[in-house]
Formats: sequence, structure tokens, C-alpha cells
Amino acid sequence: MDFIQGAVIAGCVGVGVLVYRRVAGGAGDAGARAAREAAALGLLPASRQNTLLPGPDPALQGALAAAARGDGGPAARLMAATRERRDWQRRSRYAACLAEAAVEGAGGWLDAWEAAAGPDDPDVAVVRVEFTIQLAWALRGSDWAKNTTGEQFAGFFQVLPQAVERIERAAELNPGDPTPYVSEAAVACGLNYSHGDMRRIWKTITRLDPYHYPAHVSALRYWYPRWHGSDELAASFAREAAEQAPAGTLLRMLPLIVWWDHRDDGAKEADFRTPELVAMVDAALVDAAAAPPDHPDLPRARHMLAYFLARQGRWEAALELFRLVDGHVGAAPWSQYDFPAVAYCQWRDQAVRHAGRR
Repeated sequence: MDFIQGAVIAGCVGVGVLVYRRVAGGAGDAGARAAREAAALGLLPASRQNTLLPGPDPALQGALAAAARGDGGPAARLMAATRERRDWQRRSRYAACLAEAAVEGAGGWLDAWEAAAGPDDPDVAVVRVEFTIQLAWALRGSDWAKNTTGEQFAGFFQVLPQAVERIERAAELNPGDPTPYVSEAAVACGLNYSHGDMRRIWKTITRLDPYHYPAHVSALRYWYPRWHGSDELAASFAREAAEQAPAGTLLRMLPLIVWWDHRDDGAKEADFRTPELVAMVDAALVDAAAAPPDHPDLPRARHMLAYFLARQGRWEAALELFRLVDGHVGAAPWSQYDFPAVAYCQWRDQAVRHAGRR
């Protein structure tokens, strides 16, 4: 199995390199020269970019590696540490990442952890909540409803409601922890919560942790027009959160996320350079600069900001951020591409090339 997986990974990397040469180096020498200049700066090629995580996190990587071997012990210790430190934002991210690993791989380690910990363990409880949610979406698939089969919908609606009961139990096990409610904000989309129910959840989350970045991103999706809101509701949610949050919370990223989610695909070059969008990027840059160096979502913010700066032709500033995140590309916007590392290197190397000219 290890050999087969290695062959598949090698094949994907090979295809990715070919795509990169055609996209980033389509003009031939210019792309190759930019790649050499990037290497001279110590930047890594596409084949050496970590596509799973947005930034280095040895503790999480170790827990994921152990889980892949069937050992849930490091995951249990990792989650216990977030609870003891009341590090709620990191706790939400870790729970989602561990759950994703269990859904996509052999999840026996999660079952064994749950059996060993017993029914009253608050750490495995929040991971099980996320596992249930992600399993439901895996059964449904990510396509539009019109392209989703009845069988897919049946699996989705059989599994997702189970998350609600598990959320209630997880909240009982660790009062004061917003993590179960952050998960419920995602459930609200799939189970068609009313606006009143969503506002009830949101009131609880913000009482427990008012500037919880993953919670804001999750809740923002609910207010999108493709779910249960509108363009105005999504924009106002993002704008109000950004205006009310202290610097360093990263919540000034929210208006940029709304713009990217709704306009990026059809945007022209001039659309990225409007005074309004430049001001939004500048505000988010100030926010990111004020964030604690260990903020769990700072790498995600830097990836998105590097992309916007590159699209705006602000090459030196873009390169500065690319150098901070290089080596990990498991974040938007790159994660939306078939070959995230290739897309990342395309824009990074353009920043290298253009910044070098100046």
C-alpha cells in the first residue's frame, strides 16, 4: 500500500510540475528564470510544498502521522492541551483537521481513543462532532444540489442530524468551550437553521469567545446567498465584525473573504485594483501585522493577503508574505485549485520576478 500511495503521489507531483511549467513558465525562459530566482531566495519548488497545512505545526503533524499509523494517543494529548490552555481557536482547527484525517483515512484510531477515554471525555467528543459533520458532507459530495443523487442526499440527512445530539453532549462535558457551537454553525447550513436559530448560536459563541476567527468564517458561510442569506447580509456580517474587532484578531480579513468568494472567478485585473479593495487589503495587512506570531490562523491570512497583493501588482509586499508562508500551501486560495502547490508557485514566482525588476 505504501508503494502504491508513493507512486500516486509521485505521479501527481509530476503532472503538477508539467502544469506549472505551462502556466507559470509558459513563455519559456521567463518562467524558468523566475523559478531559479525563487530557489536562490531559499523558496521551495512545488514538489516540496506541504498541501495539507497552511503553516508549520509540528505538534499537529505529529498527531496526524501517529493517527495514520493507528495511534490516537498524540491526538488525545494535543486536544487536552488546547482545553487546558483554553486555546479555543486552535482547538476548533485541530478538531476539524483530526476529523478530516479520520474521514479520509482509516478511522480506527478515533474509535479506539473514544473507547479508551469513555463517554465523558470532552476532547474526543468535539473531534467526534466534527467527524460526523465531515462524514455527512463526504457522503453528499460537494457538487450543486441539482447534480447530487437521491442516495447521496439520503446518506447526508441520515448522518448530519446525529451531529446535533453530539454537539449538545460535547457542550455539557466542557461548559465554556465554544468549539461545539462553532461546529454547529456549520451544521446550520446543511440542516437549514432559521435566522433566529443561527443568531442564538452566534450569541453563545461570541459570549464565550467574541473574536473567534474560525467561528466567524464558519458563520459567514451561513449568510451567503447560496445558503440562507444574501449578498447584503454576508457583507454586513463581515463589515460589522471587522469594524468592531480589535487589531490582531484577523477579523478584518472577513470582507476580503466575501469579495474573494463572490467575485474572484469573474474578476478582471482592474477589479482587484479599485481604491475600495486596496483599502480592504491595507486594513487586513495592519490587522495581520498586529496579530500574535502564534495566532493559529495567521498563516491563512498571509496566504490570502499574498494573493491579493500579487493581483494588485504590489509585488514587493506580496513577496514578503510569500517568504513567510513558503513550504505550506494548505490554505485558500491555493486549496481551491486541482494542484494547490502549482497555483501557489505560479503567483509566488511572479512576485519574485516582478519584485526583482524593481
